[in-house]
Amino acid sequence: MIICKEVTKKFDDFTALNKLNCEIPGGCIYGLVGSNGAGKSTLLRLIMGIYQSDGGEILIDGQSVFDNPQAKERMVFIPDDLFFLPQSNMNRMAKLYSAIYPKFNFDRFHQLTSIFGLDPKKNIYTFSKGMRRQAATILALSCMCDYIFLDETFDGLDPVMRNLVKKALYADVYERNATVVLTSHSLRELEDTCDQLALLHKGGIIFESEVENLKTSLFKVQIAFAEEFDKSKFEGIDMLEYSKHGSVASIIVRGDKGETEAKLRAMNPILFEILTLSLEEVFVYEMDALGYEFKDVLI
Repeated sequence: MIICKEVTKKFDDFTALNKLNCEIPGGCIYGLVGSNGAGKSTLLRLIMGIYQSDGGEILIDGQSVFDNPQAKERMVFIPDDLFFLPQSNMNRMAKLYSAIYPKFNFDRFHQLTSIFGLDPKKNIYTFSKGMRRQAATILALSCMCDYIFLDETFDGLDPVMRNLVKKALYADVYERNATVVLTSHSLRELEDTCDQLALLHKGGIIFESEVENLKTSLFKVQIAFAEEFDKSKFEGIDMLEYSKHGSVASIIVRGDKGETEAKLRAMNPILFEILTLSLEEVFVYEMDALGYEFKDVLI
């Protein structure tokens, strides 16, 4: 488990993270979503022990990572800005990684290079952007680490390669109980990948939830009655938004879907429909309830 308590990081007069708190459970895929400059990359570098925080505490399985080589052997990081040795190929990079990570698995390395269709003898700097991202992912996954951090995970990857990366990550979580932390500025990119999502804004986490809970605890209801009605008719139901066009009301409801449906059907509506919201819509309404403009947070 990763625990961040009141974590603060400053660069000159800019505060990248401001008393950030979060807990990332073990054996899950955790997504960090936020606009450019929200603090996602900084948080990953702090967790990895690349940066030292200016305040607060970061613990991984109860240990501080900064200046802790044993802890860092259990963690691997794929940054947004990739680095490879000059004129190197994947085989040479694999030897470098194996010198740093005791659990580096060459069998998996060769298996993944074959699956992704990359030539491990070819100069990496002749690869396209997407191929370099694949190469970095293969090297990282071959380290067999307990914690895998990926910054802007799918940048430059086509849909086929994105699915291959996802399957490889799923395998590590399922078979080895690894913990994966992904960053992105796109909710849609992480919606079908993560178990849990956190939204960063101006150096802090302003919203965090399990994806499944987000999708099931917030939904849209369209309803109409034979008689005239207004918002007061739905007293006792947790509404995030209410609007009415003609005789049909549209309500955004938070709560148990089954219980809410039973309550509303007991009112004998002449029109009743429950609609599933996309994850982006869920975040829009949750941000609005917290007093944030969603477009200001993610765009």
